[in-house]
Amino acid sequence: MAKIKAALIDLSGTLHVDDQPTPGAVEALQKLRSLGITVKFVTNTTKESVSSLYARLVKIGFQLEQNEICSSLIAASAYVQTNGLNPYYIVTDDARQDFPAHDASREYDSVVIGLAPESFSYKFLDEAFRILHHSKGRARLVAIHEGKYYKAKQGISLGPGCFVKGLEYSTGIKSICVGKPNEYFFRSALPEGLKPEECVMIGDDPNDDCLGAMAIGMQGFLVETGKYQPELYTEDTIPKVSGIFKDFRSVVDYLSEHIGQ
Repeated sequence: MAKIKAALIDLSGTLHVDDQPTPGAVEALQKLRSLGITVKFVTNTTKESVSSLYARLVKIGFQLEQNEICSSLIAASAYVQTNGLNPYYIVTDDARQDFPAHDASREYDSVVIGLAPESFSYKFLDEAFRILHHSKGRARLVAIHEGKYYKAKQGISLGPGCFVKGLEYSTGIKSICVGKPNEYFFRSALPEGLKPEECVMIGDDPNDDCLGAMAIGMQGFLVETGKYQPELYTEDTIPKVSGIFKDFRSVVDYLSEHIGQ
């Protein structure tokens, strides 16, 4: 643990659930910074623009800078701009703020889909299907992420992954996933000058957070406060992550005890 210089931290389910911080998370984040560890927040949250997400985190007590947030929305927006796409969006109105304006003089050449509960209806999904289908394989299906589910105030809720997979099935077009666990997303979030083995990822998703980060050489610490459901696993199927902790505060306590030893 002596070489850990930075922590990449998931947000929803790890630091907070809706508008409620996880137990001791606000104080634990301050403690983590006091250890001299650089902090970056990596999130697949797609219902909110980065500015809205930042404002909400500050409102519920967290101390951070907006430029410390690495969002899959921003990664998707960069992908759209780099490739000169003119997408049909299935995202929330708030999330739409992070993307380029639609060019009405051009036809749709792609579909960008994130977590947008009010748009997961036949009308919008059928329009996305038609754009992809009529392109005869030329249009791109861009998944901001492919999460199966997430932790909300009312419990585990359905993520956008099944809608992405449904469009893949019906069109024969494989999606391009730009958020976690995409290797490029993790590498782009690493603080400048640091190697993956000098960083740890802390999150509530065994695959998208922990195993995705471990695939590039980071340590992946899993917390039980979000979507992770230990009752679904047996001793043989439990995720082979670097460590499993009760909550974010417990991870920080562990790092505090072991760094430098």
